[in-house]
Amino acid sequence: MTSQLRTAYGMLLGIAVGTLLLPGCVAQQSDLKKAEKDLQQQLSQTRARQSQEISTLREHELPQLRGELEKALHQARELQNKQEDFKHRSAQLEQQTKKLEQLATKLETDSSTRYLWMQKSFETQDAKVSARLDELSKAMEALKKEVIDVVQRTNEGLAKRVDVKLDGHQKELMEHQNKIEQISQKFTQFNQALTGFREALTGLNDRVGEHEQTAKQLTSRIEADSKTTTTHAEDVNRSVISITKALEAVGKKVTVRLDEQDNRIDALAKTLEQVSNRPAPLQQVHKPTQHSLPGPDEPTLGGVDTAKLSPGSEATGSATTIVPPQESLKFEPVQASADPPDRIRYERVLGQFRDGDLEGARQGFTGFLDDYPNSNLAPNARFWLGESYFGKKEFQRAIDAYDKVEIDYPGSEKVPAAILKKGYAYLALKDRKRASSAFKQVVTLYPKTTEAGKASDKLAQLKEVR
Repeated sequence: MTSQLRTAYGMLLGIAVGTLLLPGCVAQQSDLKKAEKDLQQQLSQTRARQSQEISTLREHELPQLRGELEKALHQARELQNKQEDFKHRSAQLEQQTKKLEQLATKLETDSSTRYLWMQKSFETQDAKVSARLDELSKAMEALKKEVIDVVQRTNEGLAKRVDVKLDGHQKELMEHQNKIEQISQKFTQFNQALTGFREALTGLNDRVGEHEQTAKQLTSRIEADSKTTTTHAEDVNRSVISITKALEAVGKKVTVRLDEQDNRIDALAKTLEQVSNRPAPLQQVHKPTQHSLPGPDEPTLGGVDTAKLSPGSEATGSATTIVPPQESLKFEPVQASADPPDRIRYERVLGQFRDGDLEGARQGFTGFLDDYPNSNLAPNARFWLGESYFGKKEFQRAIDAYDKVEIDYPGSEKVPAAILKKGYAYLALKDRKRASSAFKQVVTLYPKTTEAGKASDKLAQLKEVR
């Protein structure tokens, strides 16, 4: 193929040179132009089919042909310069033109034979390409079947998972609806309380007018007393700082004693099990009150005292420190079989909380609520679960636990402390609006509790910060 193309390009160059050398032979040039046009048309038709072979030829042989063409062009330019010299020799070149015509006829015959040969070669290549395309189509069909099978399997798995998640979401929706119904009942009660409160306010407005005159007289006295109280408050703050330092030292000593008492409690528990298994009359054992914990009638400030905000964080709600309760280490005689199993477990888990094992306390309280959901100590366990989250600075989970105390156990004494600690948690999350709403809820719903006093103090601090 390359030799044939070279001869073709050589003939074309000879024709071009002849045309340049014979400007007078118009008829012969027209014939040659027609021959060139025919050759160009045939070559343009074959180029479309020879694209694959030409691509290979371009990479290897075309650079050589381009060099030869450049050389031929250079020679043509030199011949153009010498054209004037060759005008006199045009008579001799007429014979050569006849030879060129013969060569042109030969080229036509050669091009026709080459064209037929190229057609045959392309037909064989088309057959090969069609065979390969058939194989590729079969492979694509097999891949499509495999992909469809995989997609069907994945869709079935996803459908099952979606069904399971939908069932879980439906259950959660039912629980949320029940909680919403309970909250709506509480709001109705709250609205009733508000109506009574409004009626009381109307009566108080009448009394306020009477007491305004006495209040003016008292303001002068209060101003004088405020000066004395400020000096007294400064002295109290100094004494509180010294007391906190002393309490920290005492706390360290108490932790050491608590470890000793834990060992003693383990030994006493073993003796209690032995005594309870004997049929003989029960003996009294000395049980330390270090881990005797508040029951259902315990004061509601336990959670607030065990997980206090630091003095700097009460205004900002950022850093929190856990201070274990410091109780007396006195021993009291207790009957071995007086405590039920739920109280024994509750006291053990709360002892873990007081020892600073927050993760163990969290797991213990969740297990207690799973095993004893109807116990009298369940609201206390729920509250202390929130305290364990609060101590670990997981404030959102602590808020959820405090909300469950308020929703699931509305009559419990732990509700005011839970709402107050929820306000502290919102302060730690820097959500002052929700924190102030929680403090206002404590003040309005539970005005006679100690939590109400602390909530009012926090509201005053928030107003000063603003």
